[in-house]
Amino acid sequence: MLESVKIARRQSEIRQSLAELAGKETPSEDEVRQMDTLDREYRSNETRYRAALIAEDTERREAGDELETRSDRDWQELVGRFELRQVAFNLDEGRDLSGATKEIVDELRQAGGYQGVPIPLAALETRAGETVAGDQINPRQIRPIIDRLFPGSVAAQLGVQNINITSGELAFPVATSGAVFGWQTDELGNVGAAQKFATSERNLNPDHTGGAQMVISRKALKQAGDGLESAIRRDLNAVVGAELDRVVVNGSGADGQPLGIIPGAATYGIAATAVGAAASWAAFRAEVVAFMQANAITSASQVNLGFDPAIWADLDAALIAGTAVSEWDRLTKHVGTPAVSNVIPDQTAIMTATVQGVAPGYLGIYGAVDLIRDPYTKAGSGALILTGLVTADFTVPRGLQTRILTGIGAV
Repeated sequence: MLESVKIARRQSEIRQSLAELAGKETPSEDEVRQMDTLDREYRSNETRYRAALIAEDTERREAGDELETRSDRDWQELVGRFELRQVAFNLDEGRDLSGATKEIVDELRQAGGYQGVPIPLAALETRAGETVAGDQINPRQIRPIIDRLFPGSVAAQLGVQNINITSGELAFPVATSGAVFGWQTDELGNVGAAQKFATSERNLNPDHTGGAQMVISRKALKQAGDGLESAIRRDLNAVVGAELDRVVVNGSGADGQPLGIIPGAATYGIAATAVGAAASWAAFRAEVVAFMQANAITSASQVNLGFDPAIWADLDAALIAGTAVSEWDRLTKHVGTPAVSNVIPDQTAIMTATVQGVAPGYLGIYGAVDLIRDPYTKAGSGALILTGLVTADFTVPRGLQTRILTGIGAV
């Protein structure tokens, strides 16, 4: 307890005692001496109280400075000590959580309701040993942001930004029209009619929930030991990462899925071009020029590019006549290394650009992974079924920053 609080309580007790003694018409000598003693103590406590307030104010300022300058590294270090095996044993045997795992679970429960055990998404990152990477991303917008959950994903390479949303809906206002410039036709003429500044909104909503499930046999629980930690992390990382990648590119917008880039091209206002030619740097260069003409980029290196493995094979095999230089070499010289993945449909490429700090797409993930146990379905074998629920949504704020090329390699 603070010293100032102790003194304040004692002062209140002294005032109460003095009030009782002062109410007596003929106090005894002992009572008079008691009033004198209490009065001296009260005056002395006033000085001590002021001194305590000054000292505690300095301590508060120092503590406040420490809290204000404390970075997210504290949370990352805590997540780095999070143990999924504790969660598995908690769900299976009722074993109590402890250490950093308990601290994180308690804090997540206070932030939102979970049916099972909440797991921070960052805990699913595949770790080298048990350390946390120090080069965490620096968000361009001031909002909660998920750190490098799936650094090798196609979505990340295309510039899609992952953000964390505690609850509710998140809107991205995008300007559609604004100021116009005009010249006077004569000395007293108007420079032109004003145009309203208009915006449209792209929203992220918690309407899409999916689940990653796994069955942990009784044998695995008994023999895996500490290895169960990395096994669960690898499986959840792979299945959640692959599905988030897929819905960013190919989400149908139906059957509970978010609307992805390719199926949502018309909705998002994304330009789609039918190439209908062999894979070559010239085909991609034409779209880079279109980006530049739309004032979206000023250099080919600002483009993020992704396509399927067959296009990579065609580019690498196509040599320029009389040289050992392939179309792949020409492409990577200007654009950099594209993302190559079968998540992107055959003969299709996606080109994106980050413009003025605005990402070409936003993948919003709500809260943490809600890990729920099912001890009944496999009760006969003693196995444990775990379901990790993830609520996520995807949107493209401005279609101008994305272009789709189809029919590449179709000749």
